[in-house]
Amino acid sequence: MKNNISILFRTRNSKASKNGLVPIYLRITIDGARLELSTSKFVEKSKWSTASGRIKGNSEEARSINGYLDSLRNKVYETEQFLIHKQIEINVPSFKNKFLGVEEKQRMLVPIFQMHNKRMKDLIPNEFSENTHKRYETTLSHVKEFLKEKYNLSDISIKSVNLAFVNDFDYFLRSTKKCNNNSTIKYVRNLGKIIKWCFANEWIDRDPFLNYKGKVKQVERQFLSQDEIDSIYQKKFSVDRLSQVRDIFIFSCYTGLAYVDVFNLKKSNIGMGIDGNKWIMTSRQKTDTSSNIPLLDIPLDIIDKYESHPQCSNEDRLLPVLSNQKTNS
Repeated sequence: MKNNISILFRTRNSKASKNGLVPIYLRITIDGARLELSTSKFVEKSKWSTASGRIKGNSEEARSINGYLDSLRNKVYETEQFLIHKQIEINVPSFKNKFLGVEEKQRMLVPIFQMHNKRMKDLIPNEFSENTHKRYETTLSHVKEFLKEKYNLSDISIKSVNLAFVNDFDYFLRSTKKCNNNSTIKYVRNLGKIIKWCFANEWIDRDPFLNYKGKVKQVERQFLSQDEIDSIYQKKFSVDRLSQVRDIFIFSCYTGLAYVDVFNLKKSNIGMGIDGNKWIMTSRQKTDTSSNIPLLDIPLDIIDKYESHPQCSNEDRLLPVLSNQKTNS
């Protein structure tokens, strides 16, 4: 975004010295916000031209002070170009710090994202799942690729993340990474969580996601008929791993539990219901709600089948559920 910067040299009559000299100030206006700095130069009020912002005449004093004011004007332009080149947001604080040589510590996007992901990993499994952490790691990887392709940078100040940045990242995911709409929106929202975290911590003064228009499209999920479920259950596989994945899938069909909930089941989650039959008594990870499910004959047979499986015995698991990646494969 192009910033509107103007320069004005003016005197302050209210701060005149005892000998009648008035100080010269440099006023820099950035998008309507003013920054006034003393030039440490003084002039007789009658010698100052308000119209030109310079000392009148061609005296040695006029040439010396006017030359100094010109050097300050050039320094303003150099400061602007530096901030543009470094992709630092141009505002009064950032401009003042650079102009006066005060180093402002820039908060960068990648280390903040990495810090967020580390904290998320430390809270597995109490508050987050391993899969949620992996999605944020994937989002960070996409952000790094985007920075390299779009800006030829390895990192960027969080103050430079604006709506244009967000929309460009959205386009990058759709075009370069070939993500579908819903995957794109989820990755952008993951980035949005990081930026909103920065906003909440007052590291940035605006949330660029307020005007982001991405929307998840409702997907019509198909379901299996009973005949299809029976065909899958009765299918004979020559590879034990495929039979194992099939059995876990069928168990999910008959219990309504998601992959992660079946993965987390322990033998202690099986209890006796008020009807005298075995029930699953657990808590759904995604919704953190209690769930009591009666066990029908087929899921009971699957539990009995794997009762002595090494993974169930060694890891106190109800079923030998493979990793999400292997299961999907």
